[in-house]
Amino acid sequence: MPGIQKTLTRLARRLGKPVVVATQMLESMITAPVPTRAEVSDVATAVFEGADAVMLSAESASGQYPREAVATMNRIAEAVESEGIYPSIIEAQRAAPEATGADAIAEATRDVAETLDLKVICAWTSSGSTGMRIARQRPRSAILALTPIEAVARRLAVVWGVHPVVTDDARDERDMAERACRHAYIEGFAGEGERIIIVAGVPFGTPGATNNLRIATVGA
Repeated sequence: MPGIQKTLTRLARRLGKPVVVATQMLESMITAPVPTRAEVSDVATAVFEGADAVMLSAESASGQYPREAVATMNRIAEAVESEGIYPSIIEAQRAAPEATGADAIAEATRDVAETLDLKVICAWTSSGSTGMRIARQRPRSAILALTPIEAVARRLAVVWGVHPVVTDDARDERDMAERACRHAYIEGFAGEGERIIIVAGVPFGTPGATNNLRIATVGA
């Protein structure tokens, strides 16, 4: 079973599909306030594998310690992501981009963000594909997905590193940059004078048309 889980997790990531590891991850916390060491290791392994999300079931739905279970899972994930070896493990699993313009833009976005040490990548997306393509690259920057469709935002909420915000679609390139900067500031991802990277598809509102990469300064 552990081998199958690793295989499926890596396959989903390579295909750019969200993968959630769930069910009985902290089962003992249905009746106990702390997990077993084996359960902590199971959750940590899923995070090290680059799963988009880990999920509780009975622990939070009907267990005696729902808050403690959620807090425990969150602490495990944060601890793993702060480990010195975590970035190298995630990087080693990174799949090569497909030979498409959208995938090339997604990989270039990650490279630019890391070269310039940018805190956030703002992705305008109507179908969610732009956000997922960038997430597949597992950038060290946060991903702020701006979408006019609430259902898309809900789907993106479980994707690795993505913080979705529902907003009207951009009217033009100037509006695209200005509102991306404003949302990055409002959501706490960038401060005045800091640079962000913006990814979008032109013409706006066209699913799968990711072809635009731009660097902008908040408050400029």
